[in-house]
Amino acid sequence: MGAGSSMNAELWFGVLQAAVLIVALVLLYRPVGDYMAHVFSTPRDLKAERGIYRLIGVDPASEQTWRAYARSVLAFSVVGLLLVYGLQRLQGFLPESLGLPAVPEGLAFNTAASFVANTNWQSYSPEQTMGYTVQLAGLTVQNFVSAAVGLAVAVALVRGLARRGSTTIGNFWVDLIRGLGRILLPIALIGAIALIAGGVVQNFAGFTDVTTVSGGTQTIPGGPVASQEAIKLLGTNGGGFFNANSAHPFENPTGWTNLLQILLILVIPFALPRTFGRMIDDNRQGYAIAAVMGTIFLISTFALSALELAGRGSAPELAGAAMEGKEARFGILGSTLFGSASTLTSTGAVNSMHDSYTALGGMMPMLNMMLGEVAPGGVGSGLYGMLVLAIIAVFVGGLLVGRTPEYLGKRIGPKEIKLASLYILVTPTLVLVGTALSFAIPGIRADVEATSILNPGVHGMSEVLYAFTSASNNNGSAFAGLTANTPWFNTALGIAMLLGRFLPIVLVLALAGSFAAQQRVPENTGTLPTHRPQFVGLLSAVTVIITALTYFPVLALGPLAEGLV
Repeated sequence: MGAGSSMNAELWFGVLQAAVLIVALVLLYRPVGDYMAHVFSTPRDLKAERGIYRLIGVDPASEQTWRAYARSVLAFSVVGLLLVYGLQRLQGFLPESLGLPAVPEGLAFNTAASFVANTNWQSYSPEQTMGYTVQLAGLTVQNFVSAAVGLAVAVALVRGLARRGSTTIGNFWVDLIRGLGRILLPIALIGAIALIAGGVVQNFAGFTDVTTVSGGTQTIPGGPVASQEAIKLLGTNGGGFFNANSAHPFENPTGWTNLLQILLILVIPFALPRTFGRMIDDNRQGYAIAAVMGTIFLISTFALSALELAGRGSAPELAGAAMEGKEARFGILGSTLFGSASTLTSTGAVNSMHDSYTALGGMMPMLNMMLGEVAPGGVGSGLYGMLVLAIIAVFVGGLLVGRTPEYLGKRIGPKEIKLASLYILVTPTLVLVGTALSFAIPGIRADVEATSILNPGVHGMSEVLYAFTSASNNNGSAFAGLTANTPWFNTALGIAMLLGRFLPIVLVLALAGSFAAQQRVPENTGTLPTHRPQFVGLLSAVTVIITALTYFPVLALGPLAEGLV
């Protein structure tokens, strides 16, 4: 078979993968979205839930103001942070630690911040650093609960938009437990069984010495991989059980498990617009949000695939393809589809090394995160991020026609637009300030250039920019050429992850409280219809333009400079 035939076969296989994925997401959109709307709307509590409420002293019938809701989110997350940190520091005394020592202080803080913030940034090699107890009792638990926190916040914002003259937006503890017990746990269980059937490892075998074909000895790590794999994807967390993440054959053995993993990443974020439409009693609004998410996803995936297939650059052109850092099992298109899904959500799992993408190809995952990870974004965080951008878009539309902007019958006044503006400023500030400080402070710059950056010049700049973009947007993927396990990066990225997660959450809950307190404004001739194609176009444009204006200067110093020389 010639090179041309092989390329055509790969292209058609990639198109088939994308088509199967789209069909699956379309088929799951209504049932999953309707189910989640029912979970968060029904007044009935399950017997097990009532037992948990009595145990933690929560009255499920009482609701919270946005301030009380925010305090509950923060208190729960602080306890989670301390618990994960403590487990790592005490690892040497824990059962099933595999003989591994305690995790050092700086790395333990970074990892605790990472998993509590639903980021799963890993500055370490998991199989050589974390024993089974820390993996299961610390990291896997946070994979579930941090995702459930994102779901709860998104639902709180939707309630704020749906209610009239209300001082409350729901009960965080009820939303958390329902999201965990009725959504994440059941789907993760089904996903784990499917992954085990596909060959993903699930055992407690520790390390096994085997004899290789050449007669040497190799140590093979085992572990409860499939159970953690399912929730890391479903909860858009992304941390790998192994250092190679979803490129490791024990985590992702075949082409169909690769497609299943992409589906697990996308199923909840793409179904949440349906949940939104059902809860506000207007499905058209959900379809509009889903259309924006889907459009950006398709354009971004096409652009990344085209850039990687083109293989621009000296090494790819000499080799005839840009396959460095990609698994031959998945090929270029299986890698770019996974990379787009991972960085357009807050997942950060990888089945290929983004650092080895072409210069402009490597820019796309970075740009995906800079969009705010809203196409479709993380579990919960994607929906509330897109709704904030919708508020900005309506405000812009109102300015264009000289009308007081309204969204779903709620006026967007000075208070609301200030909160929305602060929301979209948080992550760019963290990204740009963190990147700038890494190079502006002489002592830190010397350490970064001597210890962390393996590729000096503009690519090194891109690696640091990618790290802060990933941390601040709670993604967790990395340009693997950066050594991040240093005092500066452990501290700075840890702080960026926490601020990038919880400042936006507080602002979103404040918005929810403000909208819930308003009465509904009746529609009139000046009301901007937010369910029509024109609004889909406006919202898409606002999403991209805000990103482009914010990040273009720094992109010009990094990936654009590298790719256009």
